[in-house]
Amino acid sequence: MGWIPASIKRFSRTRWFAWLGSRTAPRIDRLFHRATGGRVATARLARVPALMLTTIGRRTGKKRTTPLLYVRDETRFIVAGTNWGQSREPDWALNLRANPTAWVQAGRERGVYRARVAGEDEERRLWPELQKIWPAYETYRERSGRKVNVFVLEPTEEG
Repeated sequence: MGWIPASIKRFSRTRWFAWLGSRTAPRIDRLFHRATGGRVATARLARVPALMLTTIGRRTGKKRTTPLLYVRDETRFIVAGTNWGQSREPDWALNLRANPTAWVQAGRERGVYRARVAGEDEERRLWPELQKIWPAYETYRERSGRKVNVFVLEPTEEG
């Protein structure tokens, strides 16, 4: 790993990084995603896999897209609702609870997925995999003071 990805991962545990990242990275990634068809993302600077998750807004009914880090588990995508260590669950997670249908784009791969919260045993197995790609997840989990849910996105027949 080069010095840039290593530095990003080291700084990712700080409060200022989470504050700045939460306000800039999603906006930049949505813009780059539209402009490049998903080929450019801020996560690539840290050499971590990122996808674009589209959910249906629980209050508005409109589609909402957010970039997330992920790990693969066979055909499934695994994401964590850390919300950069904030005390409240991220909007995308609340949207998935209200409507578990989601659209995912990871690179050139696209599909329709059904989301669910990982069971306890599943979470124990998957959490270390999420930490491998983004070590700050444990810091975010501790800082949030809440249960950070791990979501499993399973492909559907529609996708």
